[in-house]
Amino acid sequence: MSAQDELLDCLIVGGGPAGLTAAIYLARFERKALVVDSGAPRAAWIPTSHNIPFFVEGIGGPEILDRQRAHVGKYDVPVVDGTVTELRKQPDRFIAFIDDRETGRSLQIVARRVLLATGAVDVEPDLPDVPNAVQRGLVRYCPICDGFEARNKKVAVIGYGDHGMGEAIFIARTYGCDVTLLTLGQPMDLNDSQRRELEEHGIKIVEQPIEALDVQDDRIAALRSGGQEFQFDVLYSALGLKYRSDLAVALGAEQDKSGALLVDSHCQTTVKGLYAAGDVVRGLDQIVLGMGHAATAATHIHNRCELPTEDEPDGA
Repeated sequence: MSAQDELLDCLIVGGGPAGLTAAIYLARFERKALVVDSGAPRAAWIPTSHNIPFFVEGIGGPEILDRQRAHVGKYDVPVVDGTVTELRKQPDRFIAFIDDRETGRSLQIVARRVLLATGAVDVEPDLPDVPNAVQRGLVRYCPICDGFEARNKKVAVIGYGDHGMGEAIFIARTYGCDVTLLTLGQPMDLNDSQRRELEEHGIKIVEQPIEALDVQDDRIAALRSGGQEFQFDVLYSALGLKYRSDLAVALGAEQDKSGALLVDSHCQTTVKGLYAAGDVVRGLDQIVLGMGHAATAATHIHNRCELPTEDEPDGA
């Protein structure tokens, strides 16, 4: 019997670290699960991470995904290369409509529970050669992940407003870096307290538009703005995220003001039976946390699987 013909215990939407962790847990609970992977996990952009436990020498995002895929494969969990285009909810199940890229077919999947591990997309700065620079580790997105490797270096933070200012301060006070905030032409409307805080950490602000990114010898050689040149060892982009939460929002799931999904202590959204894990959830965007979300959600899904989604008491 194919997954299209049977009632699954759980449909997992997303094939990144969180989704694949959930698949491993559910398989080991002997639950019937299926993963739909759109093929664009945020983790794939990680050149080398040094804060994943057990990997002292560091590990790249693609290798993390390859290892997890192989692990999932040992339990014969099906992974569909495709996109879930719509979710519908019924009292005791969800119906998912899937475009299968490998076969070109449209699938209809029925599952008791759904776990969204759809992640988020970084808002990329409008600068030339940024994708290449990200892959080479020259433009980064997560100082929590790899700020340690940038300590005591010259760092530029691309951003503005409270978020850009907050990230610049975090890097300067945590890692002792020489930090410049590049606002890409956006003015910073700072009050006296904010100006004092930036000055206290030695953070410089460049509000002129950035016209060119010049990368030489695996480092950022210059950023030119109005004829000036600025030398940096690494850039961090702090322009925020776009959350892949459309499927959940269409079912009425609640979000925070940034668009991240709100979940309870079991990683269940405000829609009963619909769970979320990883970067699509409000909180710290870290691989190990996404895996923790997935383990929590998968265990609750296993424990509640045969119960109607509408009749679960709050906090169950």
